[in-house]
Amino acid sequence: MSNCNPKVHPVIHALDFDGVICDSAVETGISGWKTARKIWDNLPTPLPPEQLIEKFRQVRPVLETGYESVLLMRLLHDGETVESVLNNFSRQKQQMLADDKLDIAVLKKLFSETRDHWISNDLENWVEMNPLFSGIAEKLQKLDNPVPWYIITTKQERFVEQILIANQIDLARENIFGMDRNMGKNTVLSNLVNKHPDAAINFVEDRLPTLQAVQADSQLSSVKLFFALWGYNTWQDKSEARENKSFNLINLADFLN
Repeated sequence: MSNCNPKVHPVIHALDFDGVICDSAVETGISGWKTARKIWDNLPTPLPPEQLIEKFRQVRPVLETGYESVLLMRLLHDGETVESVLNNFSRQKQQMLADDKLDIAVLKKLFSETRDHWISNDLENWVEMNPLFSGIAEKLQKLDNPVPWYIITTKQERFVEQILIANQIDLARENIFGMDRNMGKNTVLSNLVNKHPDAAINFVEDRLPTLQAVQADSQLSSVKLFFALWGYNTWQDKSEARENKSFNLINLADFLN
């Protein structure tokens, strides 16, 4: 009788970026404000007031793609409360787009150009406004040995690359799946499952609706889902995630270990 050891599957990490790797709320809020000033001429100061940035951090969980920060900063400047934005942003967003005749493609372009201008004029300050969560850089510097890892984000890839380079993190460009690819996170994960059939894939994400969408996709049933408690989510998100037995709730200390 021979001893048969169970096959050990390599573990591949697929990580969201904003809210899992990078604490980008301040930079995103400032970029949103700077972009908004190009659209509306009644925003008073070149940089947003400190209290507005604090409110933006609180509403950050509703943001899915960077350009939405332009609309969020406008709403907060106009006096919308944090609670109102958290509960009604989808409706408010559509209303603003219609009222001000705003095109999403144009907003995305204007937002990315605003970031590019900041980077080209003061890269050091831009990176400073995009700190990695404590301990993340050291974790990622050791991750790619020998198993590959991936970033799946709605951020444009060149911005992710800039932040990784500034933190001495070496990740191949083809392992960063950003907005440039025009692929949803479910599609990216499905491609990774097919590319690595013998691997266990851990998807770490701080946005509850994204995890729920992955969970609902029968083709991704083998992907292990981790809800990042340190990221941009509300206490209601945390409570709902705890009730879902398919989600593994993880804090930053556990992730680093």
